[in-house]
Amino acid sequence: MSLAAILAGGCSRERKEDAGKPLEINNVLTADEIAAARYTPEIMWKMGRVGNSAIAPSGENVAYTVTYYNTAENRGITSIYIQPVGGGEARQLTDNAGSEGNVRWSADGSRLYFTSDRSGDDQIWSIQPDGSGLAQISTVEGGINGFGFTNDGSKLFYIKQVAVEKRLSAELYPDMDKSKARIYDDLMARHWNYWDEGKYSHIFIAEMKDGKVTEGKDIMPDEPWDAPTATSFDVAEIAWNNAGTQLAYTCKKQTGTEYAVSTDSDIFIYDLASGTTRNICKEDGVPPMVGYDKYPVWSPDDRRIAFTSMRRAGNESDKDRLFVWDDGVMRDLTATFDYNASNIRWNGDDELLFIAPMEATHQVCAVDMNGAVRTLTSGDHDINAFTFADGRMIAEVAHISRATELYSVDFTGSGALAQLSDVNKEIFDKIPMGAVEKRWVKTTDGKQMLTWVIFPPDFDATKKYPTLLYCQGGPQSVVSQFWSYRWNLQLIAAQGYIVVAPNRRGVPSFGQEWLDEISGDYSGQNIRDYLSAIDDVAAEPWSDETRLGCVGASYGGYSAFFLAGNHERRFKAFIAHCGIFNFESMYGGTEELWFVNNDYKGAYWDDDPVARRSYANSPHKFVNRWDAPILIFTGINDYRIPYSQSLEAFTAARLHNIPARLVVFDNEAHQVFKPQNSVVWHREFFGWLAKYL
Repeated sequence: MSLAAILAGGCSRERKEDAGKPLEINNVLTADEIAAARYTPEIMWKMGRVGNSAIAPSGENVAYTVTYYNTAENRGITSIYIQPVGGGEARQLTDNAGSEGNVRWSADGSRLYFTSDRSGDDQIWSIQPDGSGLAQISTVEGGINGFGFTNDGSKLFYIKQVAVEKRLSAELYPDMDKSKARIYDDLMARHWNYWDEGKYSHIFIAEMKDGKVTEGKDIMPDEPWDAPTATSFDVAEIAWNNAGTQLAYTCKKQTGTEYAVSTDSDIFIYDLASGTTRNICKEDGVPPMVGYDKYPVWSPDDRRIAFTSMRRAGNESDKDRLFVWDDGVMRDLTATFDYNASNIRWNGDDELLFIAPMEATHQVCAVDMNGAVRTLTSGDHDINAFTFADGRMIAEVAHISRATELYSVDFTGSGALAQLSDVNKEIFDKIPMGAVEKRWVKTTDGKQMLTWVIFPPDFDATKKYPTLLYCQGGPQSVVSQFWSYRWNLQLIAAQGYIVVAPNRRGVPSFGQEWLDEISGDYSGQNIRDYLSAIDDVAAEPWSDETRLGCVGASYGGYSAFFLAGNHERRFKAFIAHCGIFNFESMYGGTEELWFVNNDYKGAYWDDDPVARRSYANSPHKFVNRWDAPILIFTGINDYRIPYSQSLEAFTAARLHNIPARLVVFDNEAHQVFKPQNSVVWHREFFGWLAKYL
């Protein structure tokens, strides 16, 4: 999982708090909020968050989830809604007594299946489309993390945690039951935001009997690895064939040091009748497939499996190609298409639909079995997911100025999008968003870079505004038409700032060459791209070049740290969230070593000249040049970029007499998810900018 998760949000193995307790939701705007007409963090936490859509087999209705939060209670609840695809009001199917997810329709459309924690652990529940017949159908010990039914509904897989290895001292030494130690002999002691305690995500196959889920069979007994893969644990990495006789799944069957340096996940097929498993990515006659291979999807006739594949070993940001396996024959259908493929779906036996990032947007595309690609949609939007049935497609669509909603897509004709859901209508009707400019900036090497410029909603071109350079995380994640509840560009602009968000070197959607140029060159062209963008906008009469700031998280936090010592007095203030400060200690403290091996081009003890250049340009080498105040955020549970990186930066700033502030969240990791923590984060963020800009 790349640092791009700063936008997507990583999976957590924390137990859900207050499971099953009804949560009161009050998301009505107050009179003061309406009168002020300004987007604030408090309003943001009143918004409903749309996700997990599933269209009915008939194509007539779409079910989806909406998550609401109660900031005072510091928790949220996710409920299921249903809406006619042809138009009409949405209805809430489930109450606010449990958090629901993994919504699936039965093959005949008579029921919806989903996971819910309303009885404590996550279990499978079902409900009829009219809201009647709510029932729990599984009682799996310890709960489940996802599931999928066969087409005939007679069998299902489910995912649960299984204890495989002993890591705890009390397990290894039963007579020392009060001891609190974890003991390891190899790498990957911790991953993203959890410590390895010997438990792994396994796939179980069960049957339905009298409307209930029977006890399942672990198809990976005693195997010390996860399926689906860590750290997203995405149930979409598992797929039944249409006959219900075989299961395709993604797994990275490695441990320890081998796991830490490799991205080599594969597609496996488990056959129910024989109980055997085959690895279709490592069979005789198949060219070596040594990168990420994920997300298998069976063709309607069950002869072929489509999946996404990265070619280069150890490169988690290689091009995500769309491959088709046809009984031992592999074909790359997007070999001549210079963009990633995701969310793949079969449209009949001879065409695949998928989403691709293209010029800082996300569009639906189609490819035939000869590799001919067609782009089916266009426009400045992000199509983040889609579901289709009976010739109808519903997509989850976001814009910089609009949170995710459901849209119908004319994918067989004009590609036009028509909004279906309107969960946050009151907020967007009464709280104005700022204008967004699509700007092309010339870089220092003569290329054109797409840069979004977001203006305050009450922008007046006769005035001058403080201007912020937004540095993207990842580093290989597109600065698209995204709507984020952590780094919301409209929320920043609403406080009176112009936001400059460049698609600098190293982001997807502009071809693989543009993306690859950042690896091994963190301090090079992409930094010059940042400066080209801010200089271009700062030259405008409405931008106050004496009040420029630089902000970012993850790789964006690294960017803030590096620019703090290399900005030639452009910026008056910096903000860095969970950034990389010291490349040497980062290499020794992080877990996914394939990332730093690819992006630094080696370890700090290597003789590779590119690696030596990377370490020579670590931000901590330039602290003697720091000259502007810096605010630093971090989370104690961040094992991707350990909190010690932020502590080192804070120490360096104060010992150089630079005004600095350190905000450490005890119960957060690489991102800030909890409502009250988020409000505190934003108050600190905007307080710092107000003080220094």
